[in-house]
Amino acid sequence: MATVVKSILRTSRTPSAPRAIRLSRRDSLGVAVDVLTPLAARGAIIRRPRVVALEERLDADRRAVRRLRAVRDRYGDGPVLLRMPARDIGLILSGGDARRVLAESPRPFAVANREKRGALSHFQPNGLLVSDGRERAERRRFNEAVLQTGCPLHGLAGPFVSKLEEEAARIAERAWLTGSLGWDDFARGWWRLVRRIVLGDAARDDEELTDLLRSLRKDANWSYLRPTRRRLREQFLRRLDAQLERAEPGSLAELVASAEVPPGLDPHGQVPQWLFAFDAGAMAAFRTLALLSPHRSSLDRALAELSAEPSGAPRELPFLRGCVLESVRLWPTTPVILRDTTEETALNGAVLPAGTALVIFVPYFHRDPEQVPHADRFAPDTWLGQRSAGDWPLMPFSGGPGECPGRDVVLLAASSILAALLGRLELRQAGPRPLRSDRPLPGTLSPFRLRFAAAARR
Repeated sequence: MATVVKSILRTSRTPSAPRAIRLSRRDSLGVAVDVLTPLAARGAIIRRPRVVALEERLDADRRAVRRLRAVRDRYGDGPVLLRMPARDIGLILSGGDARRVLAESPRPFAVANREKRGALSHFQPNGLLVSDGRERAERRRFNEAVLQTGCPLHGLAGPFVSKLEEEAARIAERAWLTGSLGWDDFARGWWRLVRRIVLGDAARDDEELTDLLRSLRKDANWSYLRPTRRRLREQFLRRLDAQLERAEPGSLAELVASAEVPPGLDPHGQVPQWLFAFDAGAMAAFRTLALLSPHRSSLDRALAELSAEPSGAPRELPFLRGCVLESVRLWPTTPVILRDTTEETALNGAVLPAGTALVIFVPYFHRDPEQVPHADRFAPDTWLGQRSAGDWPLMPFSGGPGECPGRDVVLLAASSILAALLGRLELRQAGPRPLRSDRPLPGTLSPFRLRFAAAARR
């Protein structure tokens, strides 16, 4: 009798739908060459600037979008499976499927995807993104509490903005002296700011901490293919612990120390992901400067927004924040979202085996003119007002229960440092190839090669 009951239950859980279509070998190879290989080559966890420069010249993301549109035209809305030797990889091709996968995470679509666990365990073995079950739920609550997910102005926005104004003034002063602003100077000032926001002013010049993290992130680009350097990871985590234990007032470390922590949560182990997330904020902010340079009407609106409120105080800056979000739409800082099916699952009428790796290639959704009418144009007004179902498929910070909990803190920092720089500097993109408002924006844009001519704003 028990055997019969188990058989009935197993049958009821098995979707009575056809198996997902598997691409031909030729089409699977095309997706591997045009989509997956460029993603791996540029680095999923930390970008390789030379590779990103090459992909910019090739406009790699536009080529990838064309490839996936061709797959959709040939096979339908999917999902479809690639013919890969290691395991099943499913491509999500419709906005409705993307929405469902994100909304129904982590069951049956696990956020802690196998490749993601292999990558992130190099530097955050107890982080939220590699957690599951009750452990994940508790870590998610902790992250949202400290980062104040859903609040455009964090409770510590006052001290954050004060630190930001100081660092922006230093960046601007160097730009005045040299007449230019490049990535290296911007990123150096940004990381000083990040260490102050996350760990406190005493960590401002602790470049060794973030250098250790950078080394571990380079290893993480290889996921399981590179052994974990445990000694280096322990060195990084010990140094991070020392900074966090000071619990400096006016920093996220203060909130970490005062938060309720259930056993096994590892509060300090959540912080490497926050530092990692701020790296994406730097790229988005610097690309936003390139977008505003040729779009003079948008720049004027941003400047008018600055003058409407006193500087030095926390401001929501909705238009400038929309400009940053539009930068992330055009050039996603997380270009691929990964999930694993935890059980045999029907999606859009097609059955996916348990353990299938699902790939949501974000540029395909953000840059497909059939899904986004302004695909290759700068349209910051997209992000003003309440978003609705019609805004899909836009996912700059993922979505659903797996959406980045640090979204609002990163947007606050990015929009505020832009406000501080634009209030001090007149910036004009000088290289490598200035963007133009009368032409489609490129599919790939390296932040590392951007240069701006800088002068004091009158």
